[in-house]
Amino acid sequence: MSDRATMDSIARLVPEGSRVLDLGCGDGALMDLLRRERGCTGYGVEIDDANLLACARRGVDVLQLNLDEGLSMFTNGSFDVVLQIDTLQNLRNAETMLRETARVGKMGIVAFPNFAHWPNRLAILRGRMPVTKRLPYQWYDTPNIRVGTFKDFEVLATRNRLAILDAFGLQEGEEVRVLPNLRAGTAVFKFERG
Repeated sequence: MSDRATMDSIARLVPEGSRVLDLGCGDGALMDLLRRERGCTGYGVEIDDANLLACARRGVDVLQLNLDEGLSMFTNGSFDVVLQIDTLQNLRNAETMLRETARVGKMGIVAFPNFAHWPNRLAILRGRMPVTKRLPYQWYDTPNIRVGTFKDFEVLATRNRLAILDAFGLQEGEEVRVLPNLRAGTAVFKFERG
């Protein structure tokens, strides 16, 4: 998720001057934006060598960690905000990592592909797994090991005693607040421990 409009929507959720941990930070573009335009500090976490190099080139402090191994190196409330942007659906321990996000950060922000977006529903009705701009892979080569919907995350948040502070969809860089489960390719949630 690297287009500027999408990054701006997510960046607006992060209070200025926050200490941020960006889990699965990719090339560091969002962390760089938060640092330059919101006065934030913090770290990215990434496993891919090429992305680590890209972060270093941007001047983003990054730690090479496998998120499936958890966040035990961080104490409770170490960060103001913990981001999981296009990360949750790639983790084997998604629920555990969501709880860790709430433990390590005073606030969490997640964004993930919304499998209930109408083009995905239409593809399923036609008997095929969806291949869209947001989900560009075939079923057999996708890095996404989980599929979820806007509504699924609401249930998961309630189950884990997370208070949702804001929730909306993103579609082609535009915020979708009316029927986001149907009308948006990306689900975005801002939450804190309940």
